[in-house]
Amino acid sequence: MSAERTARLATQLRERELDALIVAAPLNVRYVTGFTGSNGLALVRAAGGEGAGAGAEGGAGGEGAGAEGGARAGSGADSFFTDFRYTLQSAEQVGQAFAREIVTGSLLEAAARALGEAGGRLGFDDAHTTVAEHERLRTALADGWELVPAAGLVERLRAVKDEDEIERLRAAAQLADRALEEVLEEGLVGRAERDVAVELELRMRRLGAQAPSFSSIVAASAHGALPHAEPRAEPIPRDVLVTIDWGAQLDGYCSDCTRTYATGEGVSAEAREVYATVLAAQEAGVAAVQAGPTGRDVDAIARVVIEQAGYGEHFGHGLGHGVGLDVHEAPRLSRIESEQPLLAGNVVTVEPGIYLPGRLGVRIEDLLVVRDCTQETLNGLDKALTVIS
Repeated sequence: MSAERTARLATQLRERELDALIVAAPLNVRYVTGFTGSNGLALVRAAGGEGAGAGAEGGAGGEGAGAEGGARAGSGADSFFTDFRYTLQSAEQVGQAFAREIVTGSLLEAAARALGEAGGRLGFDDAHTTVAEHERLRTALADGWELVPAAGLVERLRAVKDEDEIERLRAAAQLADRALEEVLEEGLVGRAERDVAVELELRMRRLGAQAPSFSSIVAASAHGALPHAEPRAEPIPRDVLVTIDWGAQLDGYCSDCTRTYATGEGVSAEAREVYATVLAAQEAGVAAVQAGPTGRDVDAIARVVIEQAGYGEHFGHGLGHGVGLDVHEAPRLSRIESEQPLLAGNVVTVEPGIYLPGRLGVRIEDLLVVRDCTQETLNGLDKALTVIS
């Protein structure tokens, strides 16, 4: 898989007239190389790493070493750098497309040494590189190398998932569904929001999740009017709405879902009206998701339902976002950006909401795969207003 991804990345480098790219953001390193540790760096070349073997293990500063039958990091191969702590882990995880080098000291300086004196255009991620890191890299490079801002190249690849990634996202969504079902079996009324959130995250871990995708939201009654409410020690009352936003991280991939429940048949007529409006907007947004429209187009289709019902000023965030190795990534479904068309293989949320300060909030969210002429929903909990007492 890493060889296929680096080949696609190398194609992008050639299109941008770059000779090589430094990949340092941890999720991008994982995507390109398979490495899940906390300190790794990849050097991908526009030539595609031709001739790379199993990789070399260098000694201090990348010097010295047994070559394990592969190319040294500096022979023109795509290269991976880490430190002693990850010697065994990198040997297991990093694909054969990369020459592997164990470094004492700066990984950026090791990558600069591997590039040698030839010179060329070196891309770096200006969205994640600090000023200090940029200066260290500039100083370490030979004079013939030009540093070129190149943020977003790996993220663009990550935005289109292959079927293996989609299956992992589906598994994460189904695990999260099961965890919430188990929590809801114990009811909501009288339980503290915080206790419900903690129990939900514990259930996800017991079912096999590495972690929640994000801190779970459980927000009852007027607290639900905060889109990113933090669960409180307050008990959940009867006859109100409760918004639960949660997700599981499984095999590195995240899920993200939101449901809003009633805690009794006595919820107000206003609450029922708001819920029905959000559900209609959400279903319109889901139906619009397919390859071709822009994120702005899809946002507009759902947003008009809420505006026509008179709640437009109470839906202030975007309709959705991409999900993958990160719970928030490209593409975006938003009225203020997202002018690129959705592509088959994008995985996005559709999550309209209405938030009435001091009264209530409703959000409903699904996780969808963009297909050529349709969409596929990865989670499966019912969206009809359900009473959980």
